[in-house]
Amino acid sequence: MGYKILIVDDHVLLRKGIRSILENSPSIEFVAEAGDGFEAIEAARDQEFDLVLLDISMPNKDGIDTLKQLKYEFPRLKVLMLSMYPEESYAIRALRAGASGYLEKDCRPEQLEQAINDVITLGKYISPTIVLALANTIDSTSKASSYDLLSDREVQVMRLLASANTVSEIAEQLHISAKTVTTYKSRILEKLNLKNTAELIRYALEKKVC
Repeated sequence: MGYKILIVDDHVLLRKGIRSILENSPSIEFVAEAGDGFEAIEAARDQEFDLVLLDISMPNKDGIDTLKQLKYEFPRLKVLMLSMYPEESYAIRALRAGASGYLEKDCRPEQLEQAINDVITLGKYISPTIVLALANTIDSTSKASSYDLLSDREVQVMRLLASANTVSEIAEQLHISAKTVTTYKSRILEKLNLKNTAELIRYALEKKVC
């Protein structure tokens, strides 16, 4: 029996491209697709998967939120984050939230297949970049950056702000009040020692989180 994979990404062409790669692999039996986090959760409730390939940046329900809910409902389900963001920007957060690995979307097809195999057979896929980042987080002599002090929700709000979303648009996407978004924004500025939204956008671009 081959592996059953769920691809979760809001870009149809990307999903189809990944699906085409996976369906040519003799180790994969079945591939399904979902366009956002809500569809992913419904798919996981309807069908047992060996692995979910999950994007971070999606409308309606983003990747980290989806990851946390999937792991809550299906603790044994393996999730490999597949994102356009560099590993150093989100990988550690994803692993802490329950992901079994993190891979950038511009990876080679054979690297994707290797990561899938590692996650399913070994339980984890850890690249050299992530190993170094993990080592730095437990190094007693290293200092946590201001970015590391942000919660997952604060990073999510920062990314949306830096992507030119208004407070009301963010509130609608995250299903929270505009006042709550404003509170998150104030916390972000304070933690990062930034003065305004323009500085926040510059910081987010430098950190490659948007």
